[in-house]
Amino acid sequence: MSVKKRKTISAPYPIIIGISIALSVFTCACATDKQESHDARTGQEPKHTNALRFETSPYLLQHAHNPVNWYSWGDEALKKAKAENKPIFLSIGYASCHWCHVMERESFENEDIAELLNRYFICIKVDREERPDIDHIYMSVTTLMTGHGGWPMTVFLTPDLKPFYAGTYFPPDDRNGQPGLRRLITELARIYRDEPARIKTVSGEVFRQLQANMVNSTSSRAPDTAFIIEGANQLLQRIDPMHSGFGTGHEFPQATQLGFLLRRFHSTGDSTYLWPVVRTLEVMQRGGIFDQVGGGFHRYTVDRQWMIPHFEKMLYDNALLTLLYVEAYQLTKNPSYRETVRRTLDFLLREMQGANGEFFSAIDADSEGEEGKFYVWASPEIDRILEAIS
Repeated sequence: MSVKKRKTISAPYPIIIGISIALSVFTCACATDKQESHDARTGQEPKHTNALRFETSPYLLQHAHNPVNWYSWGDEALKKAKAENKPIFLSIGYASCHWCHVMERESFENEDIAELLNRYFICIKVDREERPDIDHIYMSVTTLMTGHGGWPMTVFLTPDLKPFYAGTYFPPDDRNGQPGLRRLITELARIYRDEPARIKTVSGEVFRQLQANMVNSTSSRAPDTAFIIEGANQLLQRIDPMHSGFGTGHEFPQATQLGFLLRRFHSTGDSTYLWPVVRTLEVMQRGGIFDQVGGGFHRYTVDRQWMIPHFEKMLYDNALLTLLYVEAYQLTKNPSYRETVRRTLDFLLREMQGANGEFFSAIDADSEGEEGKFYVWASPEIDRILEAIS
């Protein structure tokens, strides 16, 4: 798979909380190229406008003409929630997030769902690239409550910012075991109104656990050898013996975990830690997660065989994977790792560096409203190219 044309933009386990809605989380690593405003797309005056029209974030501006009465994170929205005693509907994403914009198209542009959100909630939209501090806090909440994370992130808060429900992508209506946003917001609004003690109990417990985790994570004590060995052995137990990687179904590169195993091999000489990494690196560089023509790694694959990519490319993924392949080459002298490093760096300099030396954060999965359109080749196209070069 390759790139004919690309569009670039700059820019933990579940808690049983006792709310009677099944929570099913779809973890999203996200991308799209939907940057134009509604009036630019239609050539007409927008039907709806909200407070996001005053923002500078490309992501927030993309939502400025939703029928949802969005606010940015700030005093106006937070004071309004307290004054009206309304819970907060917090939605966090970023400009190249594919599933963020699926949720926008399905739900936030839906006038019936928007009316429910506006009636029962103060709705706040956050760009995770503009406010990583807020994103970090509520991603911790989401993974604490569900065991998963991703974008779009959806968190329901009390007016004093204590979370009582969280997830990522929700379809507009119940689908494949996932609760629909329409039902979710209606039921949570009812519980908030009719069962305040329940909300207080849940939000208080989540807040206490979040505080405890933050205290534990700030410990200055260095991990001892036993802790490191246990961590490495747990990673080894998660390795997929057939397809390599960690066998999650949606295969992410997991560069830091693989790098940890490499460091463990380097310090011990025990090849038990090396071979799972070697197999995974070789599968990735041969598979569809790596752009075999244009270079660079896609965000993840939707299959366990590393073949069918989600076409978004992230700067930080490619930076971390470059370091990982460098370290692997230093340890193994495998020339294919050096070649993968070269092609990845060539891609970053060619495709993700701006005119002034800055680097873009992501390349969209979508082009002209279709995911992977400029990456996927039809058989007649391949035939014509092969004939031309033969």
